[in-house]
Order: sequence, then C-alpha cells, then structure tokens
Amino acid sequence: MSSQELADFLRHRREDLRPEDVQAETTLPPSRRARRTPGLRREEVAALAQMSVSYYERLEQARAPRPSPQVLSALATALQLTEAERDHLARLTGQVLPAENDGAPEYVPEDAQQLLGRLDGIPAYVVNDRQDIVAWNAAAAALITDFSRLTPDERNLTRISTRFRDTLCTGAPGSESDFSQQVAAQLREASVLHPTDIVLAELINEFATHDPDFARSWRNHAVRPIPGVRKNLHHPTLGELEIDRHTLSLPGSGFSLVMYTAEAGSPSAAALKSL
Repeated sequence: MSSQELADFLRHRREDLRPEDVQAETTLPPSRRARRTPGLRREEVAALAQMSVSYYERLEQARAPRPSPQVLSALATALQLTEAERDHLARLTGQVLPAENDGAPEYVPEDAQQLLGRLDGIPAYVVNDRQDIVAWNAAAAALITDFSRLTPDERNLTRISTRFRDTLCTGAPGSESDFSQQVAAQLREASVLHPTDIVLAELINEFATHDPDFARSWRNHAVRPIPGVRKNLHHPTLGELEIDRHTLSLPGSGFSLVMYTAEAGSPSAAALKSL
C-alpha cells in the first residue's frame, strides 16, 4: 500500500466536495471556525464515514495502518466517489471494496447504449455482474431470441444458454465447459463485489445445482474468465453457424459487452451480416 498516495487521494477528494454537495438529510458536525476553503473539513468527513477524527487525520497524514475494506467503503460513500474512484481507492490499498449498493447494477450507461446501436450487423448485448442481459441490439435478438418477450428473470445469460443448449447453442468441443467456467469466474467476482445480493446468491445456487460444469468450476474457485469462446449455433433460418463470443468489460460501470463475430469471409460471417 502507498500510504502517501492514499493520503493525497483522500485529501484531494475531500477538498473537491463542498458542504452543499452533502445530502440534505445528512447533518454535518457544527463548527465555530470560519471556512477557509470550499471543501469539507476533516472532522466532517470523519463524521460522515462514522470514524474518529484522529484516525481520519492519520490517514491523510500517511501515518495510519492499512484501512479495512469496510472503512474504505465508508470513506468512498462519505466522499461520494464514482465507481472509477472506488476502484482506484481499492487499488491504492490492495483490497476489494464491498459494493456501494447491495445488488448488481441494472441501469445501463448511455455510452453503452450508443455503442450497441453502432454495432451494425454485429450481435451484441450488455450484461451486469449477475449476467443479466440488460440491453441488446436487433442483431442479437435475431440471432439468439427476442429478449423483449422474456421476463426480467429469464433474461439471464446462463439461463438463456441452458434453455437453448439443446436446440440453438451447441458448443464446439469443450466450449460448454469453457462457458460454464467463465460464468463461474464472473459470478465469483460478483459475489465478492456484492456479498449481500440475495438474487445473485440464488442464481449461484441454481446454476451449481443444475450445471455440473458450473458446479465444478465453482468448487475449484475459478477466478480467471475466458475472454472468448467459439460456438456452433444452429439457427432456425440461417442454419449452422460457427461464431466466436467476445466479452469486454466496460470499466467503472459494473457491466460487460458481449459480441458475436465470425471469421472474415466465412459463410457464417455472411450469415451474420444478413441479420
């Protein structure tokens, strides 16, 4: 841990936060001193984070031991850090912060929505930490299924893959196992970020009960997602397709972009363009 970098980061974020930025229902501790700078005082941050003033002062002076994830989470909330800033705070201390909210994010950032719309002819969708499909483009609906006809609970990547495993998605040798390993790794990471997410816990239990490959990967504590998986798909109108699935993390958002492509010049690539 870099104590000085942590101290500098906390001080700058404190100085950036104005008293009027603090939620109205939150009462800052009274003070008779004139406010010389627009930022919050140390004692105000300490009160918001429910910690002693002396401990917070030692953090800003680079004299305190490494804070716990719970302390860091309280500071992140008190200083109103963004997701990117929370991630940076965790990296500074070599720890993982509990998520600010209890569940996986469900609101899709506008830039992710724009990206989906610009992927013309490339089936793509956005998933959150629980692997819920929260946004998709027309090509993805044409390739896999009309997601709008599914209930929110059914719009889950693993549930959909299980539902269509025998009729729509048959993987290349080893790909089903690879897919289950990837999902297990992603949900393992999500369970650390969202330890009190009841819906996530129920999903993990469901998949571990019905998917032997997932259960095996979960028991082995798989934590390294596989970036791409090749699959053979049987489409009702396009026929047999050989495509690659790519998963790209959207930094600081809690979402990932999943895209399906095919080798350039192949019959599968031509079929995808017709969607």
